[in-house]
Amino acid sequence: MRIRMVLLISFFLLAAWSQKAYSQAPYYQGKTIKIAVGFTPGGFYDRWGRLLSRYMPKYIPGNPEMIVQNMPGAGSVIATNYVYNVAKPDGLTMGMPASGIYLDQVVGRKEAQFDLRKMRWIGTPVQEPMILYMRADAPYKSVSEIRKAQKPPRCGATGKVSSAFMIARLLEETMPPLKIDTVLGYPGGSEIDLAVERGEVVCRAMTASPFFGREPFTSWQKKNFVQVLLFTGNKRDERVPETPTIYEIFDKEKVPEPSRRVAQVILAAETVGRPLIAPPATPPDHLKALRSAFQQALKDPGLVAEAKKGRMDIEPVPGEQLEKLIKEVLDQPPEVLNRVKKMLEG
Repeated sequence: MRIRMVLLISFFLLAAWSQKAYSQAPYYQGKTIKIAVGFTPGGFYDRWGRLLSRYMPKYIPGNPEMIVQNMPGAGSVIATNYVYNVAKPDGLTMGMPASGIYLDQVVGRKEAQFDLRKMRWIGTPVQEPMILYMRADAPYKSVSEIRKAQKPPRCGATGKVSSAFMIARLLEETMPPLKIDTVLGYPGGSEIDLAVERGEVVCRAMTASPFFGREPFTSWQKKNFVQVLLFTGNKRDERVPETPTIYEIFDKEKVPEPSRRVAQVILAAETVGRPLIAPPATPPDHLKALRSAFQQALKDPGLVAEAKKGRMDIEPVPGEQLEKLIKEVLDQPPEVLNRVKKMLEG
């Protein structure tokens, strides 16, 4: 009887110890985190998603696996809808949408079934000024020439929150009678670049870092196949020193102040960059772990070396700052947002 009692007590002690050890195991141990990238493979959104997926797990307790799932469509609206409406808020799903995804909400497009104020923002690894490139053999050597042209240039775009669409509409809104014929529906930037080579379109507005960081642009620049007509940064980029900033163009074309305020909303996409987001209601401890891992990964010598080799700039913005920026943009005065909405509804 005594032996049986000792064995019974030992069993319960062992069970309690096992339960305690199990409960103390890191939440992420043995789990897989998915990053839903809103574009096709090969572009800089995809490249950043995959680079972060290799280094962030090192800094998450439990060292989970992290994978990338490409979920292209509608300028990353499909991926953003998935993160907001489908993915569980368990810290195991993140998304990487377009930098201008907030503009879908400004416009109120029915396809955009999300509220970015409620989304949890992890951060962006890079801030992304934009450029507008044009085939060198096209009859448009400057923004002023586009403004005066009788026939507008045809530019490719993935969707209505892409850099290409935003810059085209911004130029049309701030500098009439300038027109750009935007061809929508390309699944990714690589497909637009191929269309430029084929002559289907002659131009594309895009974030600057891919233009200076991958093919076909490296070869294009060597062959003078394209030229850059504008840069949206606050000062000229030393890699294209002859290209004026959009603000220089505004000054030259005498763009009025109300139009410049509209531009501020549009160009907030530069700071949003290539963001990582998580579903609403993601528990604070999971959010804290992901944000911390994100920040530490960007300082990892291995990631820094890979980014440098891939000519990928690193200029991070933390998630807390992105959340604040998104709320500021979405809470602009109605007259400003209505003008942005009208501009982007086209």
